[in-house]
Amino acid sequence: MQLRDPLRHAAFRWLVTARIANNLGNAIAPVALAFAVLDLTGSAVDLGIVVGARSVATVVLLLFGGVLADRLPRSVILQGSSLAAALTQALIALSVLAGFASVPLLVVLSTLNGAVAAVSIPASLAITPQAVPAPLLRPANAIVRMGVTTAMTVGSSLGGLVAGVLGPGWAVAAGALAFLLAAGGYEGMRHHVTVAPPRPAARPLAELREGWTEFRARTWVWVVVLQFMIVNAAVVGGTQVLGPAVADTTVGRPAWGVTLGVQAVGAFLGALVAARWHPRRPLLIGVAAVFSEALPLLALAEAPRLPVLLIAMFLTGMAMEQFGIAWDTTMQQHIPPDKLARVYSYDAIGSILAIPIGEMTVAPIATGLGTSLTLLGAAGLIIVATAAALCSRDVRKLSSR
Repeated sequence: MQLRDPLRHAAFRWLVTARIANNLGNAIAPVALAFAVLDLTGSAVDLGIVVGARSVATVVLLLFGGVLADRLPRSVILQGSSLAAALTQALIALSVLAGFASVPLLVVLSTLNGAVAAVSIPASLAITPQAVPAPLLRPANAIVRMGVTTAMTVGSSLGGLVAGVLGPGWAVAAGALAFLLAAGGYEGMRHHVTVAPPRPAARPLAELREGWTEFRARTWVWVVVLQFMIVNAAVVGGTQVLGPAVADTTVGRPAWGVTLGVQAVGAFLGALVAARWHPRRPLLIGVAAVFSEALPLLALAEAPRLPVLLIAMFLTGMAMEQFGIAWDTTMQQHIPPDKLARVYSYDAIGSILAIPIGEMTVAPIATGLGTSLTLLGAAGLIIVATAAALCSRDVRKLSSR
């Protein structure tokens, strides 16, 4: 079996194209939006409110997105959500460029964007098994993630560079165009995916209970989700809220965009390693790799200099890709296909449940305790949560199929 084997399937080629474009937009958007809010008010608290509004909407609607993705054609859901994301980003860009942007308006548009993400996340995570045969899942996941990290490399750098040179409004507009291209990719995929037979009449609450039963029946699933409930809140609060503020006074905006891009370069190389490495217990290796998420926060706290940040981001990108591919493949191998999107939705909602708390509280905490101490505290939370997850026997012993 070779890494390029999944690319012989047309549906998978369209999927990779769409995922690349979608994540290009997702990489540009937070960088551009962060600097748009900072230019508008200069307040990290306002930035936390704007990005937190998106996360709240996503959390509230994620379970609904999982039910839809197990019932409707996933490629159609993803095409529609990409078009909606393009529209919301275009409206944000217009408001910034035309000079009528305000924090309340950006909160409303970010909330709409979060609702779109809630619909798309479960479908996006569960669609890969429809594009390739089961034996090709691990290399297919690696290729998808390499495409995603390439898009993150370009998108993060492009977002910072365009925001620094032309202004954040044009950077947001570039993100809108990327989402539009993603919609075209999902349209191409739709013609190569077998349509599932009609399902019985919708029973949303019963279908949610079925997904919950699958989720809680596997200890390794909910333990890792609890781990990431803490890890993601700490990482997002540290890098997306405090990170741009630290960068503004140290390395500068373009350098911050490059730093985020270097993390994606590390992830690309990490995916190459993961595609060729088949450990017997991939979940153990992946969960242990999450310790690396503390490195960028420690660098921002103690040594916010470009060489240190570049090294920290690169190592984190490489290590986290071991987790990402192990997690996706393990979920796809051990969860029934007709319930996979719902389990992914519980995974996603648990993983991001505390993100709005991190986004909205990290700036006030930093105001009281100092930015450096707050970043060190966030790094400590990551270390403790990861060590606790590794105490689970199910996490340590689960084998690859």
